[in-house]
Amino acid sequence: MPDTNPAPGIDFPFTVWQVANMERKLNDEIGTVFTVHYTVTHFRDGEQAGAYGSIGLEAPESGTGIPYAQLDEDTVVGWVKTHFGDEKIAEIEAALDAQISEKLAPTKSAGVPWA
Repeated sequence: MPDTNPAPGIDFPFTVWQVANMERKLNDEIGTVFTVHYTVTHFRDGEQAGAYGSIGLEAPESGTGIPYAQLDEDTVVGWVKTHFGDEKIAEIEAALDAQISEKLAPTKSAGVPWA
């Protein structure tokens, strides 16, 4: 039976959340991040679908923030996911999966018949 997995060692489908950019304050001691721009990419059956968004963050309590230079992507992606919660994350990922389903088996089209 042929392997339908295009990348050995990777279980499909899967979703990748990444940080595209961050906005931060320059006038405080730690460089407080107040906006995170993120991407979400879902992979299935040799196709992918993605989304881009931004979230605003509340300032951490005094003395509890992580200095900007010490942040890593896993931490910030965690903030994004916490902001959304499990239900919204599942909704976003399901919408991307539906986009892939539409690519694989289109149910609609656009155009004109005389082209």
